[in-house]
Amino acid sequence: MAERKVKGAKDLGISSDKQLRKSLGKFELLYLSLGGIIGSGWLFASLGTAAYAGGASILSWIIAGILAIFIGLAYAEIAATIPKTGGIVRYPHYTHGGLVGYIITWAYFLSAVSVPAVEAIGAIQYIGQFYPQLITTEKTLTPLGIALAFLLLLFFFFLNYYGINILGKVTHGVGWWKLLVPSITVILLLAFDFHPSNFTLGGGFFPSAQYVVPGIPGFSAVLYAIPSTGVMFSYLGFRQAIEYGGEGKNPQKDIPFAVIGSLLIGLALYTLLQVAFIGGVNWKALNITPGNWTALYSSSELSAPFLGIMQTASVAGLVSLIFLGWSYFLIIDAVVSPSGTGWIYTGTSARTLYAFASNGYLPELFLKIGKTRIPTYSLVASLIIAFIFLLPFPSWYALQGIIVLATVLTYIMGGIGLTVLRKHAPELNRPFKAPAASIIAPMATLAAGLIVYWSEFPTLFYVFTAVFLGLPIFMFFYANKMLGINKTAATIVGIVDIAIDIGLGYYLYTATYNPSNQTYLSAPNNLAFAIYIVVIATMLIGTMIFLLFNVSPDVKKEINAGWWLIGFILAIYILSYFGGFGLNPVIRFPYDTIAAAIVVLIFYFWAVRSGFRTQAIEEIIEQTQDEAP
Repeated sequence: MAERKVKGAKDLGISSDKQLRKSLGKFELLYLSLGGIIGSGWLFASLGTAAYAGGASILSWIIAGILAIFIGLAYAEIAATIPKTGGIVRYPHYTHGGLVGYIITWAYFLSAVSVPAVEAIGAIQYIGQFYPQLITTEKTLTPLGIALAFLLLLFFFFLNYYGINILGKVTHGVGWWKLLVPSITVILLLAFDFHPSNFTLGGGFFPSAQYVVPGIPGFSAVLYAIPSTGVMFSYLGFRQAIEYGGEGKNPQKDIPFAVIGSLLIGLALYTLLQVAFIGGVNWKALNITPGNWTALYSSSELSAPFLGIMQTASVAGLVSLIFLGWSYFLIIDAVVSPSGTGWIYTGTSARTLYAFASNGYLPELFLKIGKTRIPTYSLVASLIIAFIFLLPFPSWYALQGIIVLATVLTYIMGGIGLTVLRKHAPELNRPFKAPAASIIAPMATLAAGLIVYWSEFPTLFYVFTAVFLGLPIFMFFYANKMLGINKTAATIVGIVDIAIDIGLGYYLYTATYNPSNQTYLSAPNNLAFAIYIVVIATMLIGTMIFLLFNVSPDVKKEINAGWWLIGFILAIYILSYFGGFGLNPVIRFPYDTIAAAIVVLIFYFWAVRSGFRTQAIEEIIEQTQDEAP
């Protein structure tokens, strides 16, 4: 092809970044992250986790919290070094160029824009215990419930629209409420209604299979609960200080404080909440056989879990009046906590679209800063998309598992980015340096990779199918505009990719799923999966080869930097199908998790080797040198 000048992996948001208002202080960033962590997760996740892992569910919170801290430490260094609004999806673009950056950005986009809808659903679903016209018996929203969720999303939008200064102050104030209400709930339950014997009911601390997830007993249920019941979903909010980092007063020092501080507080609070929930279950009042953990999920008294625990508590006299009075605070908090997280994530969604455009993946319209000094067009688009997410998944539990996987898939870049930037941009000023980075970086990647693996094959199927749907947008816009590929050829490849993805996805779904009873077939269809994975691999490799043959020599490095990510997706997909959480569990736990850990580490080292000093990072270095005194 004729060689032409292309932009490649530039950062198009440098000028618009300067227009953002820098008004967030240390504690406002902390409460943005803490507000993202303490949302609907504290209202629902303790119930789901107990139903999956019984008394051992407290381990799910501890393990997930430690894993999240590894990831947080990696991002704390990167974000303090390069504080950027929408940073999490901009950093892969800096270390590996446009292809890896796009895939990671698209996956993150799928999760970020759906969280406001999840929080609105969580609020309506919780108060639905008092207003049954809002929820169905399957714990999904009725049309009236969806309408009220729409109104909440509108409120989230306008609070963001009036600017980051107001949002930061409101979030800081509401943050105290969000922290105090679950904390006081823990104190009341531990002090007045705690039954230690509950922790060993159902076959011991690790309940037997008949009382937890069918076919996933013991410690494997603890791990399975991490991505599946809202545990990891709850911790994901730490990213807010990073996403709003470009609007901080002193982000180089404040972001690490906010990220690590929020995770430590969240780990302590959620572990204590799970202890209080397990110890507070009154089996007799719930009319459930003691130790039958899975039955908790279907209990009508626990539609609003902590409210139900307090209303069925075995207390009397003055204590019962205290519990009754506190129940009203829980009802109020059922709207306040999810709403606080919802308006934070509405801003995050807008900043994700802003970062999308700064990487060159969307038109520069989404970079425009409005009169309130926020990315206005991105905010409007995020509201519209959140509306859409209310419709097909009107249940909190239905959405959060998919969000967790899509988000954590992007988090594999934290440890990788930390190492690549230290290797290829050592001259950057690092106000915060992650301790023992040679250990922290692979551990952060391993943590994210294992959570992806534990998410179960059906969840991987939905998320990876959605991720592949983003390839046509890459071909239609970025490949032509930024890489210089012929528009007609790129469009044809994009259309072929989307046709294969949708067609194969439908084929595998119908070959493995029985919609009449909403379960996966007991006998796995290995032939269908083999056909699926071979064709998908051919599609991905073919697209990569097409790109390599149609870009200028100076851009080939961007494409070659993406081979490891394609390999990782295919490898984890295959392992998930045959592992202990898959449809054909040939490799049983814990050997499957050991195998997954080895796979993740192999691709970590490959990804580090693939990173390079991109044009975007060159621009960042030049910018920081120009701004230096």
